[in-house]
Amino acid sequence: MTELIAEIPAWFPKAAEFMTFSPELAWVGTLCLIMLAPLAIGRDARMIAGLAVVGIAVTAFFTLKVMGIISTEGPKTGLTPDLAGGMLIADNLSLFFKMLLLVFLVGISILWMSVSAAQEDDAPEFFVLLIGSALGMSLMVSTHNILMMVIAIEFASLPSYAIVGFNKHKRISAEASLKYMIFGAVSAAVMLYGASLIYGFFGTLDVTQIAANVGPVLAGGGANQLLVGLAMFCVFVGIAFKISAVPFHFWCPDAFQGAKTEVTAWLSVASKAAGLLLLMRLVNVFCVNAGAEVLHGVAVVIAVIATLTCTLGNLAAYKQTSIKRMLAYSSIAHAGYMMAAAAILVDAGTVESFTAISTVLAYVVVYMLMNLGAFGVVALVESKNGDDDSITAFAGLGWTSPALAIPMLFCLVSLVGIPPFAGFITKWYLLAALGEAASGLYWALAIVIVINTLISLWYYMRVVVQMFLKESDKPAIEVPMSGTLLVNACGILLIVILVFSNPLKERADRYSAGLFSPVPTKLADQGSADSLAQSIPLDNIAAPQEGKHGG
Repeated sequence: MTELIAEIPAWFPKAAEFMTFSPELAWVGTLCLIMLAPLAIGRDARMIAGLAVVGIAVTAFFTLKVMGIISTEGPKTGLTPDLAGGMLIADNLSLFFKMLLLVFLVGISILWMSVSAAQEDDAPEFFVLLIGSALGMSLMVSTHNILMMVIAIEFASLPSYAIVGFNKHKRISAEASLKYMIFGAVSAAVMLYGASLIYGFFGTLDVTQIAANVGPVLAGGGANQLLVGLAMFCVFVGIAFKISAVPFHFWCPDAFQGAKTEVTAWLSVASKAAGLLLLMRLVNVFCVNAGAEVLHGVAVVIAVIATLTCTLGNLAAYKQTSIKRMLAYSSIAHAGYMMAAAAILVDAGTVESFTAISTVLAYVVVYMLMNLGAFGVVALVESKNGDDDSITAFAGLGWTSPALAIPMLFCLVSLVGIPPFAGFITKWYLLAALGEAASGLYWALAIVIVINTLISLWYYMRVVVQMFLKESDKPAIEVPMSGTLLVNACGILLIVILVFSNPLKERADRYSAGLFSPVPTKLADQGSADSLAQSIPLDNIAAPQEGKHGG
């Protein structure tokens, strides 16, 4: 890192910060390149897609370089004054997620070229929106600052609204985009209201500083406790919207059905993973700096919402005749499974273990493969069946197009979470983490997950029955080789990861251990209650405590 900075002119005072966050700069450069490309090379869809993949590769190169810096020099913050702790964070978790997003972007680009490129006239706009939403999601997982959270969530959401309705000639797409935007606008307004309450109360938007001073407020009761609790819930609403957690999930099925299938695949994984990892980062910061003893109620709330989310998602999937809507509710259920890990983080015996975050990282990797493979097959079948996304469209697929039916079978069985596929091992990691917490609340969550797994078996197997036990007079589906290779690669990897699961778990442990939590600066100079009273003009607030050092 020192050698790299030495090559930069001294008049550039923020050189180190910009080098640390060079992946984001490369992402922005890719967006600019795609927007300007039509002036030089025209609007050919495959040329634009190839240019996007090149930009993604460059961004991945810088991400790997920063990974090397972080592994030797430790986590870094930047882009704000030092005392504020930094609005952006470069640590193992954020960099791991960036690499995962970049790999997923390549998969989505291959799928798009296989099913949509031939008919697409607006490729530059599509990739600007797709990569723009990815940049917003990467920022979501790279901050402890509430203002940056709001900006990042909106950065991820605004392109997503447009990309859901990208098929301008399809009424259902326009309707889905409108519903998505309305829900997003309401959740953004609620989150901004919560952020304003927090800033008015604590005089800062840095979560680490807030967490270091929130303990006395929550312990003191009264109006202050109610106000802070309301503010934190409002911020949670914005995050829950991205996760599609119940009751903030209503946009999800309509948006997934109305959008292009490759867009549905993107949102089903990237949006939920970003929201979940942001939630877990916040819970981690509060546990480290406020202490888990003041957050028991938060664990119960998260556990209840996780239970409702996975249960409602699975039950609603039962009656769906559209496979895209079925997989939409399935994604809600899986978000509920992963959300249970955030509750573990609150009450775990030691916050240094980070077992919960490691479990979610491994789950997200496998979930990306499962959904990319499943939605990839749906997109390929749909493109040859005239946009028919009904489950009956898969009748006889196992005999007419086994190259599509077999990877679909692998992905569906893995989504259930039974052997011999990687979905089993990641669900086992989750259940083991719940058991390790050794509490009645987490044993109850484990039972809920097992019951929901059994519930989900039926609706996933409906598709398998259609593919292998139903007859059809339809001819074999001819699809591009790139699409066939993509979905089969996903299916094969689901077996490989189960057989060689240790490398995945070891890397998940590595990138979740020692998460960066900057040392909080006190709201009041030297812990003075008088100084705190100047910044928080409310009655009956306890003096702040010293912040704890993060891992």
